[in-house]
Amino acid sequence: MKVLVIGGGGREHALAWKLAQSGKVQAVYVAPGNGGTALDPRLENVPITDLRQLRDWALKEKIALTVVGPEAPLAAGVVDDFRAHGLRIFGPTQAAAQLESSKAFAKAFMERHKIPTAEYGTFTDAAEAHAYVDQKGAPIVVKADGLAAGKGVVVAMTAQEAHEAIDFMLLDNKLGVTHNAGGARVVIEEFLQGEEASFIVMCDGRNVTAMATSQDHKRLQDGDQGPNTGGMGAYSPAPVVTPAVHARAMREIILPTIRGMEKDGIPFTGFLYAGLMIDAKGQPKTLEFNCRMGDPETQPIMMRLKSDLYDVMMHATSGTLDQVELQWDRRTALGVVMAAGGYPMDPRKGDAIHGLPKDTEDAVVFHAGTIPRDGETVTSGGRVLCVTALADTVKAAQQRAYDVLRHISFDGAQYRRDIGFRAVKG
Repeated sequence: MKVLVIGGGGREHALAWKLAQSGKVQAVYVAPGNGGTALDPRLENVPITDLRQLRDWALKEKIALTVVGPEAPLAAGVVDDFRAHGLRIFGPTQAAAQLESSKAFAKAFMERHKIPTAEYGTFTDAAEAHAYVDQKGAPIVVKADGLAAGKGVVVAMTAQEAHEAIDFMLLDNKLGVTHNAGGARVVIEEFLQGEEASFIVMCDGRNVTAMATSQDHKRLQDGDQGPNTGGMGAYSPAPVVTPAVHARAMREIILPTIRGMEKDGIPFTGFLYAGLMIDAKGQPKTLEFNCRMGDPETQPIMMRLKSDLYDVMMHATSGTLDQVELQWDRRTALGVVMAAGGYPMDPRKGDAIHGLPKDTEDAVVFHAGTIPRDGETVTSGGRVLCVTALADTVKAAQQRAYDVLRHISFDGAQYRRDIGFRAVKG
C-alpha cells in the first residue's frame, strides 16, 4: 500500500518514519517533506503544496491512506476535498477543525457542552478588551483567535503586558493570523495555576483511543523562561497524568467533546489534542484544543508506539477504533528541539548542519526546519531538529538525547538544557 503524509515538520517526519515500519506499506510519500525525510531511503518527498494538485496526484498514484500533519491544510478543508474524491484520509473536516482554527469557536463550544476550561471573554474591539483586562487584573492570558503556529498566546504577568498584547494582536495583527471570518479577534482568559500536559487521542467520529501521555516545554529558555514557542522539547509518558487524572480527562473533557461535536452535527475524526492544566488537586481544565498531533510531542510518542500505525489508521478511517488496543514501549522517550538563532520571532535560515548521526534503536533525530541543498542539509525554519531518545528512566533518556545532540552543530543553534526537568525533579 502507498501512504501520503501531508506536511514538512518534525511531526510529519515522525509519523512517516513510523508508518514506514509497517510490513503492509510499500511506499511513504511526504508532501513537501524536509531534509530529514529526503535522507531516509524508505521515504520520498513530493514537492507539492497546493492541496488540489496534491489530491490529483494522490488519485493518480492510487494512495491508499493520507495522514494530515499540520493544522493549516485541515483548516483549509483538505479532508473534505480528499473524501469528496473517494480518497481515504485521516483528519478532521474543515468544520470540525474549528476547534483549533478558532479559539472563540472552541471556547463557546466548551461553555455550551460544560467542558471545564478557563473563564474568558472574546473581543474584536480593542477598547472593550482593555476594559476587560482593567476589570480582571493580571496575571491574565491573551490569545489571538486563529492559527498562529503556536505563537499567538501571551501569558501576561502584568496588566501592561496584557494591554500591549491586545494592541499587537488587534491593532497591528502582526501574527498573520488566518481563518477568521471577521478580521482580528482575541480571546482573553483567566490565568490557570498548575502543571500542563498534552492529552492526545485518536477519534473515528464516535470511538476514541488515547495516545501515550506527554508533556512539552513551550518557553524558549531553561526553567520555563523567555517567550512562548511552538515547543522546545517533550517527553512521554508525563508523570503528572496519573491514572486518576487520565480517567478524569477522558470522562470530563475528551468524551464530552466527541459527543458534543456529534450532537452539533460535526463528528470529529482525526487526532484530538487537549492541552490540559492540571491543578494541585488533580483537576484538569482545557487550555486549548488542537486538531492534530502536537509537535514536538509526536516525536517521543512515535518512538514509544509498538503497534503498527498503518493498521491503527485504517481502523480510524473505517470507524472501527473500538477494535484497537495500542501497545506502548514501557521506556521513557524524550526529545530536545534544536532551534535556529533568532527563533521564535526572526529565525535564521540557510546554515549548514554538521554531525547528523545515523538512527539507532534508541535515538532518532527528527527533522523539522531543514532542506537538502548541494549535498548538505541546511536550516530552513525556526525549529530545526528534535533529538529524541528512549531509555528506562526520564533521567537516562535525557542523558542519551543530550549525548547525541552534543555532536550536532549549526551556526546560531539554541536549545534548552533542561527538557524533562519536572519529571526528573519529581
